[in-house]
Amino acid sequence: MSENDPLKDTVKLTPAEEKARRKRSIAVALTLIGLVALFYVVTIAKMGA
Repeated sequence: MSENDPLKDTVKLTPAEEKARRKRSIAVALTLIGLVALFYVVTIAKMGA
């Protein structure tokens, strides 16, 4: 391994931190899906009006 190996400085998360990260990722994904659905419904409603 070389001295400038980028993998040498990676962060190791604890299982609790990994679980928290996963929950945050799911929350962000659900929020984005909700916003996309909202924009879609509003767009369809305005086109029909």
